[in-house]
Amino acid sequence: MNATPPTPEPQQTGEHPVVLRHPAEVRIDLDAIAANVGELRRRAGAADLMAVVKADAYGHGLVPSARAALAGGAGWLGVAQLQEALALRAAGITAPVLSWLHAPGMDFAPALTAGIDLAASAPWTLDAVLEAARATGETARVHLKVDTGLGRNGAFLADAGARHTDWQILVDHARRLEAEGAVRVVGIFTHFAYADAPGHPTVRHQQEAFADAVAIAERAGLTPEVRHMSNSAATLTTPESAWDLVRPGLSVYGLSPAPEIGTPEQLGLVPAMTAVARAAVVKRVPGGQGVSYGHTYTTPGPTTLVDIPLGYADGVPRHASNRASVLVEGERRRIAGRVCMDQFVVDVGDLPVRAGDEVVLFGPGTAGEPTAQDWAESVGTINYEIVTRFGPRVPRVYVGSAAASAAVQSGAEG
Repeated sequence: MNATPPTPEPQQTGEHPVVLRHPAEVRIDLDAIAANVGELRRRAGAADLMAVVKADAYGHGLVPSARAALAGGAGWLGVAQLQEALALRAAGITAPVLSWLHAPGMDFAPALTAGIDLAASAPWTLDAVLEAARATGETARVHLKVDTGLGRNGAFLADAGARHTDWQILVDHARRLEAEGAVRVVGIFTHFAYADAPGHPTVRHQQEAFADAVAIAERAGLTPEVRHMSNSAATLTTPESAWDLVRPGLSVYGLSPAPEIGTPEQLGLVPAMTAVARAAVVKRVPGGQGVSYGHTYTTPGPTTLVDIPLGYADGVPRHASNRASVLVEGERRRIAGRVCMDQFVVDVGDLPVRAGDEVVLFGPGTAGEPTAQDWAESVGTINYEIVTRFGPRVPRVYVGSAAASAAVQSGAEG
């Protein structure tokens, strides 16, 4: 019986030239991440910065990206799920980490022993945290989340003048647990619904509602160290929302949260991800040749077809069929026919492509290649989804001067 081959480990290249070692790979510029954090920190003024590294750092690799963000000036790290926070601690990262998305039945004891901050949106979360605090003897560090209008997680504020809103109930419960000494409320936070549209009326409404929520908590006797509400878009466009801490995610990786507020270049950001593959099969075909399943593309005349060893199992959207473009031999060429599970085809006409030549799906755009935003617009989605899609068959390769130190500290994390 053949052994299952191991998943390729991420490569660290430092200043050395990049050599493609796999059929496809995603190159991550750690220097770009550090520089982006520096720019976001500058925009945040006196506020500290929490780099959001959830979802494998938006597909960029959790631990190396976290280290680069900290090197760029981030004082905090933020994740959605607890296992992400524990992975950061296992890698030796000691910076403050907040984990904010939980479900009933979770064991919070490992989080408390690892010094991880936890978010609470409902009293049941505080009760579960209390149980873990009693079991471990640790005082839990908690951030209370208030829903100021997004309608997602967080205790609903409703009418700030009402006495028994969900928020008031959560605050009162937290105050009782603080009095017991099991919990310390170190933060209060919320999340914008329309920060990528700075003039939208909900932005001002949520700013005012958050101020009301903070006042309610302080009147109850809570004294949070950090109050935070700004995501990437708000950090870039609404400095008055910075409070004590900003919480950018997508912009850490050099992407704009909305084309309407500017391109990465206009915002002072550098996209950190470049997705590349090698041409696997190159062949001449006559005109009238159907391509890929269903023959949704037919060659208009004699041409060269190039097979690219990436498919929807790797994260290439099937909706990219006949829509998205790649850079090959310095020219953009559209995907021909349907994207398959493991591969797609490009009609390159008479370009002198050879098997093994590099094809760029997307990158910063500085060499004429499509960007993640271009791909998002081609398939009708957002750039967030494009960069977070790549699976374990596509290794991350770290480049830039920061990669050497990341290699020493991060090992095979990705």
